[in-house]
Amino acid sequence: MDRHNHRLIAVLHSCAAAFQLLTRFPCPVAVRYTDEVFRRSVLFYPVVGLAIGLVLAALGTGVQALLPAFPASVILLALWVFMTGALHLDGWMDTADGILSYRSRERMLEIMKDSRVGAMGVIAGVLYLLLKLSLLFVLLDENWAIGAAFIICIPIWSRTYMVAAIAGWPYARSDSGMGSVYREVRGKQAWAVAIIAMLLTCAVLLLFGWGWMETLQSAVLLLAVTGMIGWAFASYLSSKLGGLTGDTYGAINEGCELAQLLAIVVYIGWL
Repeated sequence: MDRHNHRLIAVLHSCAAAFQLLTRFPCPVAVRYTDEVFRRSVLFYPVVGLAIGLVLAALGTGVQALLPAFPASVILLALWVFMTGALHLDGWMDTADGILSYRSRERMLEIMKDSRVGAMGVIAGVLYLLLKLSLLFVLLDENWAIGAAFIICIPIWSRTYMVAAIAGWPYARSDSGMGSVYREVRGKQAWAVAIIAMLLTCAVLLLFGWGWMETLQSAVLLLAVTGMIGWAFASYLSSKLGGLTGDTYGAINEGCELAQLLAIVVYIGWL
């Protein structure tokens, strides 16, 4: 019984660690952060994405019924940023500052570590938010019944690919940056997370009343878009930096979300 309780507590702590790191959801659990906790916590990244997606879909449905599409999309985007504490957006901007400085690898890493945001980071952040806002506007204005189901699934897959990036590319820094805590994450965790993401996606779409064929097609679309864009982005960043960092994990998350939104808008337009 004691061993069973110990395992249950370890699972709960790993889940709490994932929510505490990736979101601003209230999670008053005192977690003792160890390499094992961080390694296990990645298994809950799709669950964190699901929770974010459910809140977005619920709010989107509410504001869409009360407000025109444009202010509704602004509110929805604000909540999306707020729920993560702008953690991933900060990584997007820091990565832009470093990569677009066109300096040496060492200097890029120094720039990304600086807490101040430079001109390129601000520009990249503004353009990112504008494009994301425009895509949310299209979904809210034209076909939210389908868009809501996809909105739930997008954060699942973006956080799933974060795990793939952690496992698939080396850590770029020699010092102990934030991303270094994931050095023990391996391919088996990435595959397990991908399976969890696929199961969660199918469950969400089926609960929305979609048929099996539509569900599988949509799940494969999200998998393919996330996989291709995530791989291209991670490979490019790794070639510039000699690996990935905590900032680039956040940037990859944001890039995958944006790519999925764009693909979904195009996909819905074809339906």
